[in-house]
Amino acid sequence: MNIISHRQLFFQHVAQTSDFPLALEIERAEGVYLYTADGQAYMDLISGIGVSNVGHRHPKVLAAIQEQLDKYLHLMVYGEYVQTSQTKLAQALAETLAPYTSPYGALSNVYFTNSGTEAIEGAMKLAKRFTGRTEIISCLNAYHGATQGALSLSGDENFKRNYRPLLPDIRHIAHGNLTHVEQISHRTAAVVIEVITAEAGIRVPDPAYLKAVRQRCTEVGALLIIDEIQTGFGRTGSFWAFEDFGPVVPDVLVCAKGMGGGMPIGAFISSPEVMSVFKNNPILGHITTFGGHPVSCAASLATLNVIRDEQLFAQAEAKGQLFRQLLGASPAIKEIRGKGLMLAAEFESFDVLKPVIDRAIEKGVITDWFLFCNNSMRIAPPLIITDEQILEACAVILDAI
Repeated sequence: MNIISHRQLFFQHVAQTSDFPLALEIERAEGVYLYTADGQAYMDLISGIGVSNVGHRHPKVLAAIQEQLDKYLHLMVYGEYVQTSQTKLAQALAETLAPYTSPYGALSNVYFTNSGTEAIEGAMKLAKRFTGRTEIISCLNAYHGATQGALSLSGDENFKRNYRPLLPDIRHIAHGNLTHVEQISHRTAAVVIEVITAEAGIRVPDPAYLKAVRQRCTEVGALLIIDEIQTGFGRTGSFWAFEDFGPVVPDVLVCAKGMGGGMPIGAFISSPEVMSVFKNNPILGHITTFGGHPVSCAASLATLNVIRDEQLFAQAEAKGQLFRQLLGASPAIKEIRGKGLMLAAEFESFDVLKPVIDRAIEKGVITDWFLFCNNSMRIAPPLIITDEQILEACAVILDAI
């Protein structure tokens, strides 16, 4: 009998999203490293695309998961039973936001989802229901998810044209362009915006721009929805990226990715006044079966506590500066953009960058490019990465160049 390898099964039965998947066969992961069956180690400089902020299989996250496994798994659709891991996590998230108040009150009401995309969908529904308006504004070259509602917000036509028709009444403005802020009007239900753009290649705006967006939303009664799916949970040098820009406080905050410690979870957070509209007309205005799964919530609370207690966000800026210092010595790198451990190293073109990424992976360092900026290398390692590991990673990248 022929034995079919896992690699063969992968290509036969796992749906592919490109003709050239990495197809690394990972047997285990620990800290900043992934390991293949033959013992090859790969340093993960992209954190599974912004997920493993506290590293892979953090001991405190594993302990929280095991403790919850010994109690219960799924019990009931979202919002019906009092589940300790949910309530503790919601309280902890509210505490991170306690210093800030939106025009509608404290950001103290949390709706849990399975992912960032689902959190965006919920936030879009919330804005329409609360304001009674239909227009939603997002930014050019923005990415907020792949479901049809979230995809409608995408600012890259090439990424979505073959899925039209999508949601109507979506308008796009340029991130960082003050002259576009006036397009936010009394027709606008919400502006969905990243503090720092991710898939556009890590663009950090002038704080004056975000303040102008906040002011305009307040003037016209539109909700400001800030997408911190990639920036949140310590990635940029503060727990939430918006804290370093004024702060510019959202009416709705969306998070996911790094919040789960490797488990699937997302959330959108708002004030009790705004969130209460889901209670009636219709009742059960937004529902989910697995959102806020107790095991994911337990893992997320442990992740939050590790980031907060160990002040991992406070170390992100210095570690990011070390990457800048080391990689900035290469003439092949035209610019390094970003904040904290959310960086983009720009090359002349994708044709120049792609072989560098391939060679770095061959040498044991995993990097990537961006959906809407394919000439820039993504550098977003776990926040626990050490200076010694940064030196090692940069040596490999420079050698690959």
